[in-house]
Amino acid sequence: MKAFGAWIGSIAFLLFVPLIFLVPYFIYLGVSKQLPSAEALPQDKTFLLLSIVGVVPAHLLTLLLAWILVTSWRRRPFGQTLGLSWPAGIASWKAVSFSFLVAILLLGVGVLITNLLGGGKTDLDKLIESSYQARIATAIVAILTAPFVEEVIYRGMLYTALEKVAGMGWAIAIVSFLFAAVHVLQYKNNIGVILAITILSITLTVVRALSGKLLPSIVIHLIFNGLQSLYLILEPFMSKPKEIQPAPALIDLYRSLHHLLF
Repeated sequence: MKAFGAWIGSIAFLLFVPLIFLVPYFIYLGVSKQLPSAEALPQDKTFLLLSIVGVVPAHLLTLLLAWILVTSWRRRPFGQTLGLSWPAGIASWKAVSFSFLVAILLLGVGVLITNLLGGGKTDLDKLIESSYQARIATAIVAILTAPFVEEVIYRGMLYTALEKVAGMGWAIAIVSFLFAAVHVLQYKNNIGVILAITILSITLTVVRALSGKLLPSIVIHLIFNGLQSLYLILEPFMSKPKEIQPAPALIDLYRSLHHLLF
């Protein structure tokens, strides 16, 4: 129950904390009589940037919730309970090298799949293309918080709980599905990206199951995101910027609030 509570909490934080984080900006726009319409909001670079930055406090709250549930308020060690170490008998350099190779392989498979299947721009693409600052913010989130927080919730808490009650096979299947499913809305316009995320999820969960430790999955996820973030930062210097389109989920909610409040 604690693991599923942490999972539900993580989703709730991601849905609502960025919106709360935007409230001061909306107040400022309202006071200065510059509040844009819902149709104009997708062109507001500050709004788009803050919606990305708001993921950081959401991740930090998720980590705090996980720490409380895992340690039962400091009654158990957090890292030892989750398995934040390398498998016994394997040198650190070998484990890191293995993680790097797996991450490279996953990136290669992802690029191949997305090129073969194609697909439209995702909501994340639209946010990233809004400004170079948004690219930097996305890269920071992808490297500093996302790998650790997501692995703690999915491969740390959820997998451990499910393995005890359903066995390794079902635990791998359920955790892999849940991780991929949470990302479907974000990448709904691109089946290739969804499939690549699903393969990533399965691989990370299998590594967690076979190694018996969480650290390998975290490092693979970190390297995977880190390499993509490097490309994300360098990509504007290699191609022309593309036209930005709205991010539907945030825009629809803003439109509802705008009509309700103003």
